Amino acid sequence: MRLLLADKMDTQALEDLRVLGVEIVSRPELTKETLPSALDGVGILVVRSTEVTAQAIAAGRQLNLIVRAGVGVSNIDVPAASARGVYVSNCPGKNAAAVAELAMGLILALDRRLVDSTNDLRAGRWEKSKYSTARGLYGRRLGIAGLGSIGRDVLLRARAFGMEPHVFSRSLTPSRAGKLDVAYARSLEDLAAMSDVLTLHLPPTAATKGIVSRKVLEALPDGAILVNTARPDLLDYDALEELIPKKGLRVGLDVMPEEKTGGAGARAAALFAKGIVYGTPHVASATDQSQRAIAVETSRVIRAFLTEERVPNVVNICATSPARFAVVLRMADKVGVLANTLAVFKRHGINIEEISNEVFDGALATCTKLRVTARPSEACLKEIRAFDEVLHIDIVPMPNLA
Repeated sequence: MRLLLADKMDTQALEDLRVLGVEIVSRPELTKETLPSALDGVGILVVRSTEVTAQAIAAGRQLNLIVRAGVGVSNIDVPAASARGVYVSNCPGKNAAAVAELAMGLILALDRRLVDSTNDLRAGRWEKSKYSTARGLYGRRLGIAGLGSIGRDVLLRARAFGMEPHVFSRSLTPSRAGKLDVAYARSLEDLAAMSDVLTLHLPPTAATKGIVSRKVLEALPDGAILVNTARPDLLDYDALEELIPKKGLRVGLDVMPEEKTGGAGARAAALFAKGIVYGTPHVASATDQSQRAIAVETSRVIRAFLTEERVPNVVNICATSPARFAVVLRMADKVGVLANTLAVFKRHGINIEEISNEVFDGALATCTKLRVTARPSEACLKEIRAFDEVLHIDIVPMPNLA
């Protein structure tokens, strides 16, 4: 099988796949526009930031699996992949430590104004009194928006600095917050109001777009620190630009409002001019350690797909089957028995969503479970029972939907 790497990444961890007959082709120069023409004969596609469009998926006639070598799959047209029966997987949590480290680095840098003091020293200015007024982090309230793998790693590091953690997360309950020994915030606005430092680690969804609204930003205490190493579209940038000087906010950004244009953009430049705003060019996950971990996880996903008939971290398999009934068949283990049964279901217009099969000792009989969308009629069941090789048939309503 041919594996195409359509981005720069650590390939050493993938070399052991060659023993499974995998041909590895590295084409890091590929783009959204050129990817479709490169997918002929490709069974597995690995990308980091390269966009995988519906056009590319349609062009990959032999494509079986797409792996995002990173967190999330926002650069992949997942519905298009699902429509063609192509698995989509990613590598969640493998860059969490790197992102958490940068988030803490930005918090420290903003509190101690490390960038400004370095720039003054480089210019020959010794401004000791100017930079001797930092508040410090010990005992200050840290608001963590989102308690996924990155949020949890930030929490771990913040405790080492003696900060007081407050958390808002859709999955967090007051009971779980108590067990984690963190203060519980019912809303993002409540979290902002109780945070001297607010760091964002929310996923990119329709619900989180613009979630850090004007109301949330206005709820921050004057002089608070705001850090975003998650996604650019979480923030209301008009409100942020206005409130940075008005409230004396200190802001750290690893993601910029106009990144898709190929740079920070005019909006980011306006933000940097408003006050103490530091930034990095979307490099939060870009450490050697995290890239190695992602490459190893990518290799694990592909190996499992090829050898274990499963796809770790798959994102486009139905969480709940649309099947309403299970047809349980005990049959002789002979050629054509299952095929004859399936033909009966086809004639009666019954769609089979899932099939599982177990063979008994001696390979004389099997138990096959067919999960179907509708209850088979008595006429359908009579046809199936008429086969000499069918030993028994049961209809079981699916407990979750029937």
